[in-house]
Amino acid sequence: MKTVLVTGGAGFIGSNFVRYIYDRHPDYRITVLDALTYAGSIENLPVNINHQNDERLSFWYGNVRNGELVDTLVSQSDIIVHFAAESHVTRSIYDNFIFFETDVLGTQTIANAVVKYRDRVEKFIHISTSEVYGTARSEAMDEEHALMPMTPYASAKAGADRLVYSYWATYEIPAVIIRPFNNYGPYQHLEKAIPRFITSCLLDEPIRVHGTGSAARDFIFVEDLCSAVDLVLQADPGKVSGEVFNVASGAHRSMNSIAIDIVGLMGKDKSLITYVGERPGQVIRHTGNPAKIKEVLGWQPKVSWEEGLQKTIRWYQENRKWWEKRLWMRSVTLVTKNGEKLLY
Repeated sequence: MKTVLVTGGAGFIGSNFVRYIYDRHPDYRITVLDALTYAGSIENLPVNINHQNDERLSFWYGNVRNGELVDTLVSQSDIIVHFAAESHVTRSIYDNFIFFETDVLGTQTIANAVVKYRDRVEKFIHISTSEVYGTARSEAMDEEHALMPMTPYASAKAGADRLVYSYWATYEIPAVIIRPFNNYGPYQHLEKAIPRFITSCLLDEPIRVHGTGSAARDFIFVEDLCSAVDLVLQADPGKVSGEVFNVASGAHRSMNSIAIDIVGLMGKDKSLITYVGERPGQVIRHTGNPAKIKEVLGWQPKVSWEEGLQKTIRWYQENRKWWEKRLWMRSVTLVTKNGEKLLY
């Protein structure tokens, strides 16, 4: 059995990926490393680690900056998929130190361990983000688009992204970088726009949209990202090592249109939609070009926007116990450059 180490495997995308490969690859042993910050939970995993001794999945509670622990786990792994990161743009604006600690230094710790055990490690897949690009300077952003991060979160992820590339160039480790565009789906934290909009509808509360709602993003259903990472995981290292791949739908949607779609599907009135001040460091538009991963690995998204949104709404409707205890973390208060306190 191959062993796959998944860092950040109890978070939103990480846990969806763990579930994906747990269900589809019975010949894989999965090791999850997670610090269980506010955004991660063992409830997200495919097995109950408190009551079930599963030979295929083991959980380690720990931080990716713990070099001794990371060395031990990497030394026992064939493939590393590195999701662990602080990931909320708004929180990075007022509490940015931990973003650089986890996203940059944590990635360095993993990369150093891969260098040490490169004779064992077949592949090191680093999950970056489309936020490293900043606002689109072309109709669709390919992997050659300039990196112009606009928030502390985005700049920390850009640092980690380029750090991994530099380790491939310097040490020839089998590194692959994936830049997902905006993900949505089950188990996503309420601080993110789509689950925040959905739970606001379920609670008959106002939906807060930043600015005029014209900021636009390219959204991809989380299961489609998992399938892309799986293709990279299965690929011949010679085809993917040192490469960067966008994972995107190729279409963008304004936050205003997303709010309208959600209230429509949930049978609510548009009067629920309210507007707050624009978020500092706002990216105007993200539109991804996924042509490279389609050409190299044959990947393309399978879940349409409407289908993915319906699946996501249904999950939050059926899992109130999961999200109700996280309601207090749904909003963040920021002080704008004018000294005004606003809820985001």
